[in-house]
Amino acid sequence: MTFLRTIALLVAIFVILALAGPARSQTKAQPQVDAAHPAKCGPDHAILYKRAVGLLDNAEKKLTARYTTEAKALVKEANSLFSTLTKECGPSQQQRLLSPKEEQQEAINQKLSTDEQNQADRLLKSAEDKEKTSVQIEAQQPEQSMKYQKEARDEYEQAHKRYIKAQIYALRNQQMVFRFLVL
Repeated sequence: MTFLRTIALLVAIFVILALAGPARSQTKAQPQVDAAHPAKCGPDHAILYKRAVGLLDNAEKKLTARYTTEAKALVKEANSLFSTLTKECGPSQQQRLLSPKEEQQEAINQKLSTDEQNQADRLLKSAEDKEKTSVQIEAQQPEQSMKYQKEARDEYEQAHKRYIKAQIYALRNQQMVFRFLVL
């Protein structure tokens, strides 16, 4: 049974890290633009933007309602749409200057995203430590081992939620950057 738990935890860690990667790289991505064929933003891009914003709003609601898997799927889809916008509307995005209020909000969102990432990383480390402790004392103290396993499982779940929340904050910055599409 411990082997199955270990496999399940490894899968959970992989999923968490897979979600965390796009969150960190989303803000650093530079658009790839072919100089001969510059991308133009049009009404189709405004539709993509509105869809991405709706997905983000729904993801936050799902996460608040504890539907973590659904929230993760919505965030992943929103991330994909914002990535498309970054690739296709790169020149328009770079020409647009943020207002001082938007710059302030961008800094706040970035800080919140970083804080969520750091807290999730700490929870993940703590959960791994509890899992190791649980395995070490399983034979001598089965009740205590079960307690550590439950605590580890709870911390893995909390870390997963925090990674999703961090991604939402990062994508809120993308939402702000591409707001010009619907103005």
